[in-house]
Amino acid sequence: MSELINNSKYRKEQLKQLILKLHEGESAESVRKELIESLKNIPYGEVVEVEQELMQEGLPEEEVLKLCDVHGSVLEGNVDLSGAKTIPEGHPVDVFQHENVELRKVAEQAKQQLNQLPDVSEEDFKNYVLNLESLFNQLMDVDKHYQRKEYLVFPYLEKNEITGPPKVMWGKHDEIRDQLKACIGILKTPGLKPEDLFDSLELLFYVAIQGLVDMIQKEEEILFPMAMDVLTTEDWWNIHKQTLEYGFALYDPKADWKPEGFTEEETESDINSDGNIQLSSGSFSAAEIKAILNSVPFDMTFVDKNDKVKYFTQGKERIFARSRSIINRDVRLCHPPGSTHIVEKILEDFKSGKASHAPFWIQMKGKFIKIEYYALRDEQGEYMGTLEVSQDLTENRNLEGERRILSYTDDKE
Repeated sequence: MSELINNSKYRKEQLKQLILKLHEGESAESVRKELIESLKNIPYGEVVEVEQELMQEGLPEEEVLKLCDVHGSVLEGNVDLSGAKTIPEGHPVDVFQHENVELRKVAEQAKQQLNQLPDVSEEDFKNYVLNLESLFNQLMDVDKHYQRKEYLVFPYLEKNEITGPPKVMWGKHDEIRDQLKACIGILKTPGLKPEDLFDSLELLFYVAIQGLVDMIQKEEEILFPMAMDVLTTEDWWNIHKQTLEYGFALYDPKADWKPEGFTEEETESDINSDGNIQLSSGSFSAAEIKAILNSVPFDMTFVDKNDKVKYFTQGKERIFARSRSIINRDVRLCHPPGSTHIVEKILEDFKSGKASHAPFWIQMKGKFIKIEYYALRDEQGEYMGTLEVSQDLTENRNLEGERRILSYTDDKE
């Protein structure tokens, strides 16, 4: 019997039969018990193969999707990861995993917040909802995580004839995204009452959180180990180079991964093919414009016409902290819920042409800070996006007289 248990073909057949039992309506608990007794730990690769085979044998994709959560919970803790490859720091999978750590934290915070609903007083309910909305806005950041899987990782799996699991996962992504959007929609409902929110907790809010957490488990135990086995270093390098286009979810990578065997020329991703950007009044290389933008004495953040944050300068002294996790994020979600209406108003007026410049100034930690928003338009006057410029004017306001003698202000001696 032990020889059979160690046989891959036998294990996969047994696992397939257990999943089909779930399909036929047997309880997850009884299937879990049978799984532990007969199969113990299952190599992650065999789980992928079984799911693929079930779809090839005619089990509808919708049915596999429906079973995904059930058999995922049955397999939890019973997948053998001993053969999984080590993941280098900064590697796309390393980034995915760090994002999962942050997503789990926020999911737990959101769950704890929901659990407190029965104890929230009527006068505290408005702030309670704003805090909850902020947490679900953060969870919605998982969309960037999912898009990188869908558009960067899944195509390489499909090239290797692994088509079933990506289809199932993509379906679950859409489900989770829809649930999170519905949660946020409820939290934004004018005049929302505690009893209305309470009625939707079990039907929607807890379901959305659990779906997100379950997907993390599927990634960690099955998808990522399998992808590390199947994809080449060149595949991962191509994925890595395109990652910033989609942005990060609640995490800003601390290391820039550079695989061995790739020269500096191959890793120089900020230089265009011709090495220069040509404008009507001159040209410069990508490296030069990068240095220019990071040397200007103010912070700039660019939001495109679809209200997504696309770029921010990275000067030595920032006025407001920025993390690359905001890239490709809706600008409304980068502000506290209480100030979203101001952002909405600026965007609305800039897009309509009613206004093109909105200045603010504040006192912050003993400094005088000016914040200005500019509508960007092309030569035909079409709205292209918004530029936020923030500058510390404290020293400028104190200037008197003249300075005509050369004097440096850097730290070099």
